[in-house]
Amino acid sequence: MKNYVLLLLYTTCALTVFAQVDTIQKVVPGRKNSHEQQDKPYVILISADGFRYDYAEKYHAEHLLELSSEGIKASSMIPSFPSVTFPNHYSMVTGLYPSHEGLVNNSFYDRKQNKFYSYKGKTALDSIWYGGTPLWVLAEQQQMVTASFYWVGSEAPIKGIYPTYYYKYNDVIPIGRRIQTVVNWLKLPPETRPHLITFYFPQVDHEGHKHGPDSKEVANAVHFVDSAVYELAKAVKTTGLNVNYIFVSDHGMTSPDIDHPISLPATLDTSKYIVSGDGILVELYAKDPNNIQKTYEQLKKEAKDYEVYLRVNVPARLHYAKSDDWHNRIGDILLIPNWPKVFNLYNRKMDPGWHGYDPITVKDMQATFYAWGPGFKQHTQVPAFHNVDIFPLVSQILGLNYTFKVDGTKQLAHEVLFKK
Repeated sequence: MKNYVLLLLYTTCALTVFAQVDTIQKVVPGRKNSHEQQDKPYVILISADGFRYDYAEKYHAEHLLELSSEGIKASSMIPSFPSVTFPNHYSMVTGLYPSHEGLVNNSFYDRKQNKFYSYKGKTALDSIWYGGTPLWVLAEQQQMVTASFYWVGSEAPIKGIYPTYYYKYNDVIPIGRRIQTVVNWLKLPPETRPHLITFYFPQVDHEGHKHGPDSKEVANAVHFVDSAVYELAKAVKTTGLNVNYIFVSDHGMTSPDIDHPISLPATLDTSKYIVSGDGILVELYAKDPNNIQKTYEQLKKEAKDYEVYLRVNVPARLHYAKSDDWHNRIGDILLIPNWPKVFNLYNRKMDPGWHGYDPITVKDMQATFYAWGPGFKQHTQVPAFHNVDIFPLVSQILGLNYTFKVDGTKQLAHEVLFKK
């Protein structure tokens, strides 16, 4: 009863602003599965933003715990750095670390274009910002129909390709309609039925930021996602299709020291730099490269509670060093706070919940991975792995071929999939 009330509450809130945004499904005409692809498996890739690796146990998400116990459960999944939403969602579907796929942060500066990318702006719809080949593009290139009820990059024509069915992102479409839409997609004739569906929940992340990871609001959001995934799986079962489910998150959440934030270093001459970021990562882009070394040495001397790196000496574990393709987007100098410290450059009110730290050294940043369905082994636990392994996993389930290089490996697929 409690879970039903939570679903009803979120649905009612959504309906109050339903008419104010674009809620119409977009359909690319003329797309069909090839005859060969019609016989391929089905995958629903579900992301619950900010669903920390331990939330299901911490808040007793009974359905997710049961479903994962029947299939695959990872001890955790390790996000890419920085452990924030847009880079990590895109890393999962491209198999590339952010410095290789282009989205190096939620917001960042690009020297070559001389402009900023923002996940909140129109830039999020521009394909110029997105490198790599996301799963839906790979599938559509091989005549396999895909659908997206939200995912980072799905609203941009990457390599000129959208998913066949997709929605512009908004928070207001009720969960019941989202679930019914997935069912409708899976009831389409075989030639137009999507074999890859992405599905996204923002609620846990929103409540984690506002109230912190230990709050009753996060507990309620976890129960909402838990109930919604159960209802989705139950509704999909009515189609008669045997579907594979992968449940992931992009990062975790922690409670930093917001009462004693770090200010912009006093020795930094901001007239000589373009400053991007705040909180967990500050990037400095030099207007004159001749100033970089001197500034770096000054900042290193005075640094307290944070680390200072040149782009060329960022620790290898972060996979955030200079990239041949996207070096224009990574700062010349990076300031990274040591947990639990956090920057507050603009003297703003700070939320109690944060993410973005190094996910190797701050375990609160680590994410969730569960999977179940006909392609997966049963009652199997696997150790932590990097989220770039999601791309090879889904590609193997769907029988999609790729010859380009990715950072992800096939080790996860080897551990969790039935051998054919």
